[in-house]
Amino acid sequence: MARRGQDYIDALQERSPNLWLKGEQIDDPTTHPATKGVVQSIAHLYDLQHDSKHQDDLTYQAPNGERAGSSFLIPKTKEDLGQRARAYKTWANESLGLMGRTPDYLNAVLTAYGACANTFDDYADNVRNYYEFARDTDVCTTHALTNPQVNRATSMTQQSSDDPYIPVGIVEERDDGVVVRGARMLATLPVADEILVLPSTVLKVEEGADKYAVAFAIPTSTEGLHFICREPIAGNSQFDHPASSRFEEMDAICIFDDVLVPWERVFICRDVEAVNRAYTATNALNLMAHQTVVHKVAKTEAFLGLVSLMAEGISVDVFGHVQEKIAEVIVYLEAMRGFWTRAEQEAEPNDYGLMVPNRGALDGARNLYPMLYPRINEIVQQIGAGGMILQLSERDLHGPLGDKVDKFMQGRAMDAEAKMKLFRLAWDMTVSAFGARQTLYERFFFGDPVRMRMALFNSYDREPYRQRIRQFLDLDDEPIGKDDEG
Repeated sequence: MARRGQDYIDALQERSPNLWLKGEQIDDPTTHPATKGVVQSIAHLYDLQHDSKHQDDLTYQAPNGERAGSSFLIPKTKEDLGQRARAYKTWANESLGLMGRTPDYLNAVLTAYGACANTFDDYADNVRNYYEFARDTDVCTTHALTNPQVNRATSMTQQSSDDPYIPVGIVEERDDGVVVRGARMLATLPVADEILVLPSTVLKVEEGADKYAVAFAIPTSTEGLHFICREPIAGNSQFDHPASSRFEEMDAICIFDDVLVPWERVFICRDVEAVNRAYTATNALNLMAHQTVVHKVAKTEAFLGLVSLMAEGISVDVFGHVQEKIAEVIVYLEAMRGFWTRAEQEAEPNDYGLMVPNRGALDGARNLYPMLYPRINEIVQQIGAGGMILQLSERDLHGPLGDKVDKFMQGRAMDAEAKMKLFRLAWDMTVSAFGARQTLYERFFFGDPVRMRMALFNSYDREPYRQRIRQFLDLDDEPIGKDDEG
């Protein structure tokens, strides 16, 4: 059943995640300064599911007759993809696209897994049952995909000569489940009900690799599971820190200290082949990327609104070079909208009947946006100029020199308070620790950009275009062999 915000808050208080910050445990993430802002923001998203204005987009009637979140809808048609996209967009708009790990992101993975559960062989029922559990309880999940950066020049089996459990691996198989040990990073939004430990990169087939071939889901409050959080960057004032005070999702390393995973929560166990096909056979990547491209549209729209208001506020929108920069953001926005449209319009069903958004469009979006985002940040800073540096606070505005702040911080058609709010948002989105983290996050959102482009090079069907050039030049029709390509 579609959750309400208070349900989420109550669950965090009753079964608090094992969160650690600066050597101390966070007892209640709903009230702690580092996490309370994002908890309230997630709760707000859940409440929107019961708002009559958004309910038809954000929810659908599940097989059990209850209303469930649209991100759990198994898309069988292009119309179903449209429903999912409208839900993604509604949630993304609420955070200006600044929250990258809202629950709908991983719901996309679970939906693909649930629809294509048979690919998990002996664990198919576990996968299907977990999808239904997540759908019916509207659970909030986080995940951790990558291994600790100990030695990236070697495989998972060679991270340490002394301890094989740097990456998460199976220690023991018992009657009641499997025991795992090791660590994963990077868990964004650790203020979740459950953590998904899923395959990430391809697992090399070699001796000892099977212990790392594991996938499962467990509560974030599970004994032996620890989330050690990075330094917080959440501001306390919504005036002074309008983005970070609401949308700082927090990141953490997850340490599994001989954690028991019950068998019913195991999705893959010692099956390297299953790990390496988990995304391709289920098309989970396509559903994840669909959510992502919609999210990037919302984020770019927010930036376009931001730079437009900034330029108007200080009367620089009359200058050609400023208009050119804002037009550049418009071009980026329309490009992302184009990827989104094509992804849905050219969707096709897979072998399980899951309607899959077009991979080419999604690959284009997720390879292009990491290049666009730093440029968008630069445009914000260029338009704001010195105003991006001079950031007075709410206390200055209402302090003894408030009348002087009113006079000298005003804009062309806005008072000082409005202009300060606008420029503080621009600063928080691009210059602050929160803004810098956003840029780094976008750069590596889907992984190493170089490897992503290598994968695109190797997977993209370029033969029709090569053949067109052969025909134009009247060359031999035989394709050039791999060994001859250059």
